[in-house]
Amino acid sequence: MIRVRQVEVKIDYSISDIRSNVAKKININSNEILDLKINKKSLDARHDRLKYIFEVDISLKDESKIKLNEDVIITPDDAYKYEITGIKKQEKPIIVVGSGPSGLFTTYMLSKEGYKVIMIERGEKVEDRVKSIEDFWKNNKLNINSNVQFGEGGAGTFSDGKLNTLKKDKENRQKEVFRIFVSNGAPEEILYDSKPHIGTDILRDVIKNMRNTILSNGGMIRYNTCLTDIKIENNKIKSITVNDSEEIETDDLVLAIGHSARDTFKMLHDKGIYMEPKPFALGIRIQHPQKLINNAQYNGEFNLPPASYKLTYHSSNNRGVYSFCMCPGGFVVNASSEKNRLAINGMSNYKRDEENANSALIVTVSPKDYGSSPLDGIEFQRVLEEKAYNIGKGLIPIQTYKAFRENKILSLGSVNPVMKGNYTLANINEVFPEYITDALKEAIEYFGGKIKGFNSDDAIIAAVESRTSSPVRIVRDETFNSNIDGIYPIGEGAGYAGGITTSAMDGLKLFELIIKKYRS
Repeated sequence: MIRVRQVEVKIDYSISDIRSNVAKKININSNEILDLKINKKSLDARHDRLKYIFEVDISLKDESKIKLNEDVIITPDDAYKYEITGIKKQEKPIIVVGSGPSGLFTTYMLSKEGYKVIMIERGEKVEDRVKSIEDFWKNNKLNINSNVQFGEGGAGTFSDGKLNTLKKDKENRQKEVFRIFVSNGAPEEILYDSKPHIGTDILRDVIKNMRNTILSNGGMIRYNTCLTDIKIENNKIKSITVNDSEEIETDDLVLAIGHSARDTFKMLHDKGIYMEPKPFALGIRIQHPQKLINNAQYNGEFNLPPASYKLTYHSSNNRGVYSFCMCPGGFVVNASSEKNRLAINGMSNYKRDEENANSALIVTVSPKDYGSSPLDGIEFQRVLEEKAYNIGKGLIPIQTYKAFRENKILSLGSVNPVMKGNYTLANINEVFPEYITDALKEAIEYFGGKIKGFNSDDAIIAAVESRTSSPVRIVRDETFNSNIDGIYPIGEGAGYAGGITTSAMDGLKLFELIIKKYRS
């Protein structure tokens, strides 16, 4: 096949338009194209007239006459490959702790290859988890083991389902992650869209389908099962204890625990697992009418998907401030997982058709701000979450940007809050140290020069966005082993990924290492 890049088409395009423009670009008749497959699609919004840019793979009656150049190449092999040699030798089951992307994909691939694998999850299966979370959002009754952070699918299941990554993908792991998602019910467009997302509504069904595949392959999944202890002998993992009562022997313990398993981090630290503090970022969520963002990004053309944005700023007090997990047409959600502490996140359904856009605006912090002990970052998060809980009396604290800027409580303006979880007016300045609020206010004014209306008085601020990434990194070597042989920290919680895609790719890397270990 031939890959043709930089194929420009109008916004209201059809497949025949793509075919015709490809033919023109390579100087052939369009009827010579036997098959056409989209490999990449992106929106070019840099000029007055918006357009889509496609990269496509085509098969032709005669490919030999096509002149190759930087935009016309032989379609590369993008298959995901891993080596299987020797005879599989395994006695004890591999234990995977956590069913977020890294744990889920590790388990999925191991079960596919016939390995004995048990995935344990402290929360509920996704359909039960949805009920617990809806009850929390409605009645403020928190289940500390099954919530937006914990449960089948991990924290990403209740998010926008964005699949963006900046990582290079020479081994085609990202492509394989997307293919697996699609084979389990995700929209096929994620295979080629430059800003792929699944949406929380569809992602829940994808997770269930992946679960069923794991089970049909002979894998085991245990819900409401929390890792509470580990036994180490001769610097190797010997067994784990779950729910303080049941011991399971294993030679391989995969720690895909996510960034909010604070009790597990403490247990591991007490057991002598090497870990270190790492920089992260925290701040607020800001809501604007989606129409305002569309108008600013698309110059008034709205026959397009809801617009997103990505903003960065370096403040005068030497802090990085940036947008994070931007959710077009979405909700701000109560994402708490501990009693008397409050954290928020953003979430969108596949259609992204809610009234408001929202995004985290977060400020970088480092061990210099909160201490050098591995668990000090967690305590820093907790302090801010307790303040958010207290000023909101258990509800999500919100205020207008004008009120936030002026350090007071004012009534809401023209923007209606779009939330999952109850909320109340409060002064969010009381949550943060001044260096964070100063940096945020300075950045929002700057962003107003990038997106007209971003710094409008009526924009709604909510707090606290504290779970952007793990404040801890569990140390591992090139074989993914921690300082204890057979304990493998992976994914976002262990400090080696950021988001659904990179976490899933980390799971694939570990899968490759484990099968190499057992077939050597």
